[in-house]
Amino acid sequence: MKIQGNFNIQKIQKAYTKNVGKVNGTEKSEMKRDKIEISQSSKEFQIAMDAFKKLPDVRQDKVDEVKESIKNDTYKPSTEDIIKKMLSNAK
Repeated sequence: MKIQGNFNIQKIQKAYTKNVGKVNGTEKSEMKRDKIEISQSSKEFQIAMDAFKKLPDVRQDKVDEVKESIKNDTYKPSTEDIIKKMLSNAK
């Protein structure tokens, strides 16, 4: 097979030299800085979450109140209240 006299090879070489010239002549692009914007609702959510995290896990005043009423034998929740609480927690 003759490579030098092959017309297809010459076409490929010409196309290659044209493409190489285009690659070398690229323009320089400007570097742009990244930027981040936080929405107002996200800022408000963050403030609310910070306030929530500062809340105690247990409301000690309520615990003490119930303990005291049990101790004094005055803690008498109604049957309806107990059933409502049980059903609301089951969901």
